[in-house]
Amino acid sequence: MPYVLLAFAIAFEVTATLAMRASEGMTKLGPSVLVVAGYLISFVFMAKALTSLNVGPVYAIWSALGTIGAFAGGVVLFGEQIKPLTIAGAVIIVLGVIVMNLGGGVSRG
Repeated sequence: MPYVLLAFAIAFEVTATLAMRASEGMTKLGPSVLVVAGYLISFVFMAKALTSLNVGPVYAIWSALGTIGAFAGGVVLFGEQIKPLTIAGAVIIVLGVIVMNLGGGVSRG
C-alpha cells in the first residue's frame, strides 16, 4: 500500500509541474489552482507513504520519477525537444535511484 500512495504522490507532482508550465507564470487561474492543489495532494500522499518507508529512497524515487514524468509530459504536451544528453540524464537518474534502493533499502523496521 505505501507504494500505491507513493505512485499517487508522483502522479500529482507531475501534474502540478506540468500545470505550472501551462499557467504562464501563474497568470492563468485554472492551471495555477492545479499547481497548488497538485503539490498539496502530492505531499499528503508522500507523507502517508513515509509512515512505513524510509525517507531517503522514497524521496529519490519521488523526485526521479517526477523529473522523468515532467520531462515526458513536456515533450508530449508542449513539444519540448528530446536531446541525447537529456535521455542520458534520465538513464542516470533511474540508475541512481536503483543504486540508492540497493544500498539503503526502502522498508522501515
